[in-house]
Amino acid sequence: MSKKLFILLVVLMSLSLIGIIFVQSFFINNSLENEEKNFTLSVTRALSFVSRDIQDYEIRKFYGLIQPYIANNKEPDSTAIRQLYITTEDEVNDRTIIHRNTILEERFKVPSLFFEIDTDSIDISNFTSERTTDYFDRGTLDGNIGIKPTKTLVEFSNLSEIDKKAYEDSFKTLLREVPIYKRVTALQVETLLRRQLSDEGIDLDFEFAIYDDDLATKVQTRNFNKSNAYYGIPIFLDTNNESNYKLWVDFPNRKKFLLSSILKMIVLSIVFTGVIILAYSSAIYQLIRQRQISQIKSDFINNMTHEFKTPIATINLALDAIRNPKIIEDREKVMRYLGMIKDENKRMHAQVENVLRISKLEKNELNISKERLKLHDLIEDAVTHIELIVEDRKGYVKTHLDAAKSSVLANESHFTNVIVNILDNAVKYSDNEPKIDVYTENIGNNIILKIADQGNGMSKQVAKRVFEKFYREHTGNVHNVKGHGLGLAYVKRIVEDHQGHISVESEKGKGSTFIIKLPLIS
Repeated sequence: MSKKLFILLVVLMSLSLIGIIFVQSFFINNSLENEEKNFTLSVTRALSFVSRDIQDYEIRKFYGLIQPYIANNKEPDSTAIRQLYITTEDEVNDRTIIHRNTILEERFKVPSLFFEIDTDSIDISNFTSERTTDYFDRGTLDGNIGIKPTKTLVEFSNLSEIDKKAYEDSFKTLLREVPIYKRVTALQVETLLRRQLSDEGIDLDFEFAIYDDDLATKVQTRNFNKSNAYYGIPIFLDTNNESNYKLWVDFPNRKKFLLSSILKMIVLSIVFTGVIILAYSSAIYQLIRQRQISQIKSDFINNMTHEFKTPIATINLALDAIRNPKIIEDREKVMRYLGMIKDENKRMHAQVENVLRISKLEKNELNISKERLKLHDLIEDAVTHIELIVEDRKGYVKTHLDAAKSSVLANESHFTNVIVNILDNAVKYSDNEPKIDVYTENIGNNIILKIADQGNGMSKQVAKRVFEKFYREHTGNVHNVKGHGLGLAYVKRIVEDHQGHISVESEKGKGSTFIIKLPLIS
């Protein structure tokens, strides 16, 4: 896959993921706004019913108080009669129609104590209506109207609806100056609110208060806070449908209630989006990793090709030389060339073995037998492998074996190779004379081995990946150093197989320090 195609693919996948997250967020936010609107509508409707019920209750209460004073069997304090006559001529049927409406007004004195006003009593009127229609026939022999009507219709009514409206208006006027706490109690308001909210499907704790304009009244709950109040509606409307009183309600857990209504949707959305993000991240990581592996394998093949190219060329030259008639007779030269062939063959064999060891380690197929060994002995043995090379380059290897205890459970061959590998790298990656110091110390039940050099060093980014298989630094001229990125990967696997830990501290141009920690055995 080309770099441009790879970048385009990553960009498209990223945009798609961002789009999915945006759509999910928009959908959740829109659902929350709809829930908020529905909640507001339900609360407003419930408050309207509460306001109506409070006023109806008050009207019924005072109507019930005065009812005994205006009962039908109760003698009125005074009466008044008003009559209305309407006469019409029915020419078609040759008759006269007389309509009479008689209204009886009965006045009753009611104690003003009910309404808490300063007068001793107030007058309440009860109206009764009698409507009569007489039909007189004009078709007599002398042409005069008959004395008796030929038909009479009588209708009675006590004007209940008119009375009710009149009473309501009167009550509203009389009660306007009565303190609110005497007109309704907090318990009544709470009971009505709870019932109406329950009917609207809102089972939620609430706080409420009745305010007279901007002043709080006694009718309120203990924890009500006006600054948090969200819903309000006028109560005790006067004859002009206006009022100074307003009922405010607050729901402390409103946000939790609204979120709980769409909680399942939010959780499912987060879970599915999380799965998509996880799959996306994994896909991107795998793509990047595959590109890195592809590049690393290409470098590995190139490095291995160079590693094998030289010994193969040397072997070919040695064979061509031996086949020369003049050389084949010279036993000393033949033996020299055969030695070269054997050395180069060993070199290629060692490279192949290194690759196979890593493969077997990854598959857990490499059997590593361990025994009780002195780590100091392994260190001294490993140093002897590179002493001649170091001395040839005018460098040194100094050991500072300060650990009082150095007994570990290890495989002699493999762990010696670990130390040799690190020492060999210290020599390879030192442009000047290799200067290497080896330290040991005891910390708790562990022994610490430090191999420090004053070579080229490496950046922090390289240090993080130096133990990866096939990895080699691509900057500078490090590829002039022979290798294929398997040595330190092998070292790490062997150390971990020994229940140990390896790390590196390095600074570009100032050298590196490899630190190995192994458990001691008693």
